[in-house]
Amino acid sequence: MAKRKKKEEDFDTEFEEKVLYINRCSKVVKGGRKFSFSALVIIGDGNGRIGIGFAKANEVADAIRKGGEAARKNILTFELNGTTIPHDIVTDWDGARVLLKSAPEGTGIIAGSKVRAVLEISGIKDIVAKSLGSKNPLNQVRATFKALSDLCNREATLEARGARS
Repeated sequence: MAKRKKKEEDFDTEFEEKVLYINRCSKVVKGGRKFSFSALVIIGDGNGRIGIGFAKANEVADAIRKGGEAARKNILTFELNGTTIPHDIVTDWDGARVLLKSAPEGTGIIAGSKVRAVLEISGIKDIVAKSLGSKNPLNQVRATFKALSDLCNREATLEARGARS
């Protein structure tokens, strides 16, 4: 059992965790209102690996902890081209649409709040992003996550097409 704890501690140190959004929800019951909370948590190592987690609980701290655990189970590794992404991409998730464009070195991260947070924690330094459509934080983050997962390496794409000699 002690070995298992050590592995979890090692895992925690390589990832940075950030709480993006906490929502309070109420349910009307016989005795009054009963509140519950949902938390959207992202983790990243700043080197092309990120994870998102969404969890609900009756207490804020429990929701954040469960969201962090869910994010650790849902890790994505994506392609980087230096400090930016290999190509431009537009992705939809429910009502949210996210546009990611590669940018020259020194540009920085030009993006809205939730998309910016995902891009910063993922390790991308130069990118231009635009959130189109829905303002729902969960859908924006999932659209960004999907866009990053759809990125592919230029050499691998050319080789798959048979254009590489």
